[in-house]
Amino acid sequence: MKTGFFWDESCFWHSGGNYASMMPVGGLIQPMVNGGLPESPESKRRFKNLMDMTGLSGELAMQGATPASREDLLRVHPASYLDAFKEMSDTGGGEIGERCPFGPGGYDIAATSAGLAKAALEAVLKGELQNAYSLSRPPGHHCLPEQPMGFCLLANIPIAIESALAKGLAKRVAVIDWDVHHGNGTEAIYYDRGDVLTISIHQENNFPPVTSGFEDRGKGAGEGCNLNVPLPPGAGHASYLEVMETIVIPQMRAYQPDVIIVACGFDATSVDPLARMMATADTFRQLTRQVMTLADEICEGRVMMAHEGGYSEVYVPFCGHAVLQEMSGSRIEAADPMAPLNLVRQPGAPHQAFVSGEIAKMRDALGLSG
Repeated sequence: MKTGFFWDESCFWHSGGNYASMMPVGGLIQPMVNGGLPESPESKRRFKNLMDMTGLSGELAMQGATPASREDLLRVHPASYLDAFKEMSDTGGGEIGERCPFGPGGYDIAATSAGLAKAALEAVLKGELQNAYSLSRPPGHHCLPEQPMGFCLLANIPIAIESALAKGLAKRVAVIDWDVHHGNGTEAIYYDRGDVLTISIHQENNFPPVTSGFEDRGKGAGEGCNLNVPLPPGAGHASYLEVMETIVIPQMRAYQPDVIIVACGFDATSVDPLARMMATADTFRQLTRQVMTLADEICEGRVMMAHEGGYSEVYVPFCGHAVLQEMSGSRIEAADPMAPLNLVRQPGAPHQAFVSGEIAKMRDALGLSG
């Protein structure tokens, strides 16, 4: 079986309008020559283009998908939100939530983005693909049921999960979110449920700044099924691997999901404009290797990744290529042009010791030390 890559040209056509980085143009905010939101199509388009140029695309099962249906969306989002979103979309677009501007047709593009994630997960659970990657745009992990935020207009991963659960394709699902921002939307949707384990590894107090605490562990039936791992800025490559090995993997083994889903953001890198975490393309390669090894052990290798953030148009493609090369077992490599600089930028011994100490405190609180 091959690795699937789900994408749609329309997702590259989603537009956030006239912005200068995070701020709408107007008043004293001057337009930029090459301006717009950080969440632009270019990082995603260049990701696919790089795979086309190296030949990696030819080794993958490149597929599209139908948009998520209204029935699919209603499993996560109330009709009142969907109706408001659709009406605004049909009348030219606008700003519907915190940092969620969109242009004409935004509703249909967002439904396509969710449909890609849904189809990718279903193909993996049916055994049609070895594993799969969904190049979903707009992203989804910040989207609450009734409130979009942070570029996320629909909750792509929960929409995919709820469809799979409704069809009886899975009973227990685990989501690992390594986007540099807290996966607050996914957390909120499953906070009181025990059939979906949510784990978010993110830069502490970045976005949204009022969420992301380690102490937030779920409630009711979901007690213990939510885990946040907030890391200090500059944590670096080794810290991500340490968190995965000593915290995430033990939690996943204990939970025993039917499938592992990764909310795959590439914004924890050393050059991302919206974060300061110093991860590299090799970080994501090795994280992927850890997830795949774990999946082989606990859920017959079933892994689906859905694209989230990542705002360096130049570097995101190399991170994505490394992940897809690892997922597919391909020998086609896109050499990381920033590898030498990334190596010397990694945290020094004192900072690394500090971060490891913070990780150890979380392990102790979870009863994982020793």
